[in-house]
Formats: sequence, structure tokens, C-alpha cells
Amino acid sequence: MRNSMHHQAGFSLIARVLHWLMALMVITMLFVGAGMVATVSERHAWLLQLHKPLGITILLLVIVRIGVRWAHGTPPLPSDLPLWQRLAAKLSHLALYALMLAMPLIGWTMESAGGYPVILFDGVTLPALVEASPGLYSTLRFMHTWLAYTLFLIVQLHLAAALFHVLVRRDSVMPSMSTGPLPGAKRSKG
Repeated sequence: MRNSMHHQAGFSLIARVLHWLMALMVITMLFVGAGMVATVSERHAWLLQLHKPLGITILLLVIVRIGVRWAHGTPPLPSDLPLWQRLAAKLSHLALYALMLAMPLIGWTMESAGGYPVILFDGVTLPALVEASPGLYSTLRFMHTWLAYTLFLIVQLHLAAALFHVLVRRDSVMPSMSTGPLPGAKRSKG
């Protein structure tokens, strides 16, 4: 049973690989999205062709990541971390996961409402999620834009928190995600 298993104090290898791969992909996606809205040149079409499959890949990987997190759990935060910082960590992680799920789904639905196909690569086009609707397209585009700003802000807060743990606290938080479990360190899931 999940709660009675003992686990090492760091993240599993698969969790670490997914974290760093998705961090690279999400940051890339934020810059691609910013580039898309900043240009009307031929680069816009190229960025859009990159944006759609990257978004769907993030959607698939976050689903895998949630499964890995559920199966393997997370290492405990340092015991001397103040309660408000523990709550902030939990809430920011929930927000990151929610946004990584919502952004691609909203984007896919938005493209469907706009009558635009979501082409992953030659010969593979995703089905439309909704009928074409200019009003829905406009609403979803607004949501997609503002959720992207929110994601960008939360990613910055996540990076700031990581730097705080590395440079100020010098605790086990960053090593648990970078180098993995410490030898012999075990914990119970809670």
C-alpha cells in the first residue's frame, strides 16, 4: 500500500528526469509563446508549429509526472522550515501542476474553437475538442494568455525558492531534485 512504503529522502530518478525535462520544455514554451505574440513575420508560423506539439508533449508528460509523484511520493521538506513556507511550497506545486494541465487543454480547445487544426507532425492531427465558435475562441485566447502570465510568475517564484534553498538555507531541497536520494536515507510516506 502506498502510505506504508518506505522511500529514500530524494526524488526518484524518473521524477528528476521528468522535472528537468519539463522545466526546459515549459521555459521554452513560455519564450515561444512570447515570440508568437511579438511577431507577425514568417517566424510566427514556425513558432506556432513548434508551440502546438510542445504543448501536447507537456500535457502528456505532466500526466506521467503526476502518476510518478503519486507512486513515489516526495521527500520531506526540512523539519525546521516555517509552516508558511511549507504551505507556499505545496500551493505553488499544485498551481504548477494545474497550469501544466490546463494550458495545453485550453490551447487545444481554443484552436478547435478557432477552427484551426492541432497538428503534431506530418500526418498526425488531433481531433477538435469543440465546434468552431469565435466567441469561445476569444474567451479561451484571453484565458490562455493570462494563465501563461500566471505560469511565468509561478515559475519565477519556484526558481527564487530553489535559489533560496541553495544559497541561503543550504539545505537538502535542491540536492533531492538534482542528485537524488542520499545513501541510506529513508523515510515513510505520509
